[in-house]
Amino acid sequence: MAGGKQTARQKMINLMYLVFIAMLALNMSKEVLTAFGVMDERLIDANAAYTARNNAFMENLTTKAAEQPEQYSAVKEKADQINALAADLTDFIENLKGQMMATVKADEQDNYEVQDKPDFLDQTLFNGDNNSPVGKEFLAKMDAYRTGVLALVGEDYPSIATDIEKKFSTEDVRQRSDNVKKPWLNYQFEGFPLIASKTKLSQIQADVKTTQSEILSKMLGSQQEAALSFTQYNTLLEQTKSAFYAGESFDGGIVLGRKDPNTKPNRVELTLDGKPLSESQYTIESGKVKLNISAGAAGDHKIEGNLIFLQDGKEVEIPVDVSFATITKPNSAVIAADKMNVVYRGVENPMTVSIPGIPDNKVTASASSGTWKKLSGTNYSFEPASGTKVTINASGVLPDGQKVNTPAEFRIKDIPRPVGSIRGETGDGACVRMQRQGLEIASVGAALEDFDFDLGLKVTGFSFKVSGQPTVMVQGNKLNSQAKSALNRARRGETVQIFDINANLVGNSSYKLKKISPVCIELTN
Repeated sequence: MAGGKQTARQKMINLMYLVFIAMLALNMSKEVLTAFGVMDERLIDANAAYTARNNAFMENLTTKAAEQPEQYSAVKEKADQINALAADLTDFIENLKGQMMATVKADEQDNYEVQDKPDFLDQTLFNGDNNSPVGKEFLAKMDAYRTGVLALVGEDYPSIATDIEKKFSTEDVRQRSDNVKKPWLNYQFEGFPLIASKTKLSQIQADVKTTQSEILSKMLGSQQEAALSFTQYNTLLEQTKSAFYAGESFDGGIVLGRKDPNTKPNRVELTLDGKPLSESQYTIESGKVKLNISAGAAGDHKIEGNLIFLQDGKEVEIPVDVSFATITKPNSAVIAADKMNVVYRGVENPMTVSIPGIPDNKVTASASSGTWKKLSGTNYSFEPASGTKVTINASGVLPDGQKVNTPAEFRIKDIPRPVGSIRGETGDGACVRMQRQGLEIASVGAALEDFDFDLGLKVTGFSFKVSGQPTVMVQGNKLNSQAKSALNRARRGETVQIFDINANLVGNSSYKLKKISPVCIELTN
């Protein structure tokens, strides 16, 4: 196109080719930006899933540590330290991402094609040829996470340690284009479009969360594998009932924590209240030592000693330290409400009624008012009527024919006042902070905080108020078009109110709830 004398028509064609090539380059750039945005969305979704999984792991580990502190407390302590290191780095990155996106207009948050400027991170992380204070803090947190986690797990899980060294290294990086080393922070973020840098930050968060998930899985799995060793077993007392009459035959048995018909002790050394048990007083069967003894006199009785197993040719002793109680025959019933000594109007209250020493099918119960239902065994349900008190009566017949009849009084209370919520948040006495777009699609709800029952509340309507504008009456649990119109006229930082919330109990719409507390929302954009 550049050689020889060209006609005006040929020059025009050449110019059109140049324009066409420029347009292709522009479109390619926009497509790349959009690809980064889509990748970032997927990383954010994956991070949320891993966060939920890691939280579930930590909750499970917390429960195990509370139930079996000797076996899991050390693992829990190490997991807490790893969790704290991960949170410190990911929270810093999340804050940095929030500052980045604050430079993008609210209506362009999802328009990745306009997020092509490198200015924010170039000015935030760098100061000329040096790193800014924020850039130095970023590197320090990366180094703290890497060295901290390696110190905790490096020797136990070398493959994970190698992966951590690679993913979270902040050493200088050799550029492929010119084979020249460049500082890690400059190599990763200097001069890159905003959406590309945001995606890289999300990837670091993803690496942290997947690493944490892998470590937690390995730690818990290793601990459970160790628990299979005989040295990790505990003994349990298995019995048909929790208490026995004086002189009654006791048919309990001592079992290992992992019941296995193939797991039988090679030798038994046991004492009952300090006296050795003879071979005629126990039998070994189905993975347990079954005791053939009398329940003895009323009171507590202690069984101690060892179960001896052969492991790798050596004897391993499993200590036994359990007890059982022998009680005298009762002459009165024991009645307990599953939800304290009150019952609530408008709901079916679960009740447990039993008389020690009397089979469940020989016990009957009734209420002086309201609706009383027998479910199964010792389980009943009761829905009170009017009044402030109700009497529950339990009666039964002991094996010797003696009748037992015991009344118990319970208070009747109304369901407490619900509180309004938006997107599941009540604000805990303060305003809920959220974006305008989130409020437009959020659901208005009602909750019974610190209430003993998990009741469903269905919102049927509410009032919506923006300062300086008329109150909007809404049917249902989401903003209607009129309310959204009022919301769009509200200013950033302004507080809007949702009040006069109407709701019904799911399954009992006839019950009239107390007035529901309002909820206020502070707009963040």
